[in-house]
Amino acid sequence: VQLQASGGGLAQPGGSLRLSCAVSGFRDYYAIGWFRQAPGKEREGLACITRRDSVTYYADSAKGRFTISRDNAKNTVYLQMNNLKPEDTATYYCATFTYFRVVGGILRVDEVEHWGQGTQVTVSS
Repeated sequence: VQLQASGGGLAQPGGSLRLSCAVSGFRDYYAIGWFRQAPGKEREGLACITRRDSVTYYADSAKGRFTISRDNAKNTVYLQMNNLKPEDTATYYCATFTYFRVVGGILRVDEVEHWGQGTQVTVSS
């Protein structure tokens, strides 16, 4: 079971990056999502997508600039990030889980089943 996150790097403010999360070793999960953690801050959920019907959910912090999508044939999930800001600088993680909810604009996950390794995103001029 492996989640391989990639696509991070250095971007300028206003720029874009696309993160990828390749899932291998299993296909049976309910949802997969993206999280980030900035230095000194708690990890926050950004967006998730269900495996069966590709329904998407977003935290307010991601809505409007980030788009989550999936390629079932490649068993890969993407996070397209546009109009990046310095405050988007963080380590980004993907993870699978079953129970989640968006409450008050915050994506909350009851229990993560599998974490991928992080990919660093730095937004700076």
